[in-house]
Amino acid sequence: MILAWVLSLLLLCASLIAQLERLTALHIVEVKTIALAQKNFIAAERAVLDCEKNLPTHSVLTENNCLIQPINKNIWLISSKQKPAIQVHVLLDAKSGTTTRLNWRQSFD
Repeated sequence: MILAWVLSLLLLCASLIAQLERLTALHIVEVKTIALAQKNFIAAERAVLDCEKNLPTHSVLTENNCLIQPINKNIWLISSKQKPAIQVHVLLDAKSGTTTRLNWRQSFD
């Protein structure tokens, strides 16, 4: 009887260790996925910010990391080409050449 009890305790401990190993592996994947998503989001934001700064001279730029579309007379939509896609509405002051960000959103495809 005592032998069966000891064996059941050993099996429970082995099962607990296996579950802890799986949980640790999932946590490692979770941390790496979050870090990669943050890295990609920051890169997309930098690309949009660069296009926003160069909006008055966007026709001069040969290589863009974003799509620039006119919405209204002085309002432009800037979208990043990389994932996650970020879209920004920008007001361009034609006289001074300054841009003002009206809003932004993450675009889900």
